[in-house]
Amino acid sequence: MIRRQRLAAGVCALLAALTAGLAVPSTAVADETEQAAPKVELVLDVSGSMRTRDIDGGSRMAAAKQAFNEVLDATPKEVQLGIRTLGANYRGNDRITGCKDTEQLYPVGPLNRTDAKTAVATLAPTGWTPIGPALQKAAADLNGGDGTRRIVLISDGEDTCQPLDPCEVAREIAAKGIGLTIDTLGLVPDAKTRDQLSCIADATGGTYTDVRHKEELSDRVGQLVDRAADPVVTPVATEGANECAKAPSLKSGLYTDRTEFGQQRWYKVDVNPGQELRASVSVADDRAVNPNYGVLLRAVTVHDREIVRGEAAGTGRTDVISTGLRYPKPESDDDTATAETVCLQVTDSFSAAAGVKTSPGLPLELTVDVVDGPSKASDVASFGLGRGWWLLGALVLAGFLAGLLWGWLSRWRVAVWRTN
Repeated sequence: MIRRQRLAAGVCALLAALTAGLAVPSTAVADETEQAAPKVELVLDVSGSMRTRDIDGGSRMAAAKQAFNEVLDATPKEVQLGIRTLGANYRGNDRITGCKDTEQLYPVGPLNRTDAKTAVATLAPTGWTPIGPALQKAAADLNGGDGTRRIVLISDGEDTCQPLDPCEVAREIAAKGIGLTIDTLGLVPDAKTRDQLSCIADATGGTYTDVRHKEELSDRVGQLVDRAADPVVTPVATEGANECAKAPSLKSGLYTDRTEFGQQRWYKVDVNPGQELRASVSVADDRAVNPNYGVLLRAVTVHDREIVRGEAAGTGRTDVISTGLRYPKPESDDDTATAETVCLQVTDSFSAAAGVKTSPGLPLELTVDVVDGPSKASDVASFGLGRGWWLLGALVLAGFLAGLLWGWLSRWRVAVWRTN
């Protein structure tokens, strides 16, 4: 029995060695370009309802202050952080005045923890809940620069300053293409508050979190501030045209745009002989849409001849739909051969639900990558394996050799047994 286990272990080790020896390690080159400092603004609801004592026996305001103090202590040094309040000053009943009650408590910039904590300590639940105006001001506070920008909104109730819909404000912020994300947290929220805060987050690609305990609040705000410090690729805002001739010329990169319901958007990419174009598109339904929709991405020549396409369909189960394509341009023996202009056409078949605004359009994200192509354009197909054929062949060979070795060892073991 022991001899059999040793033989099996030896064969497994040999197979692993063969496979490891045939594998080709790849190395990634880190992008060492210095990125702009990330900016975060914490937007805190200080309306009268924050006096409610339903978070671990204390008030919602006390839980928020404790969370802020803990987050300020743990904020990474590279993050520029600011604090804005809403409903912190006006105690009266005049709606117009109450809906202007938002101020920057601590400016966005290098963090002085003592000053920031002192400012937070002075807050007391006071007035209205002007979420829409506060988001507009917060976006202006973070305007400028190329680094990550994030708003973290903490509220325990709905906006009280309609008809300025905070969801529409968030969509308008996203439509500017400035790469600003809004994350929202609801303190012991009811259904309407949850829906509104979720809508705000969805509009900018952010997240929504229910919070019912002090520890949850501290942990989640800290995670979101830390996330801002993570290196990211900032999308470049672009505007597609309604025909290829007027389309913007794009290079490799990540781009954002807006597409109206059922609209076509065109973009252009130059591809040299021997290069491969890889493109993908994602469209998010950041508002209520009718089920059964789709997205089509086509690569066509300037003469409107289709080269390749990618398409995807959805039924409303997800809030993002994506598709992509690849086009390898063969090498040319002609030294004077020039780049080919490839037109990318994005078409969607979304339709808005009853009563839903169609403007601004749905957020669109386009990834373009022009790389050195395979030695032969036909290699891309390879029955879906691409350049994976060599790895498949190596594994088959390793399995064959391992099978021969196992068979020889088995016969040898039987021969030894008969002899003994």
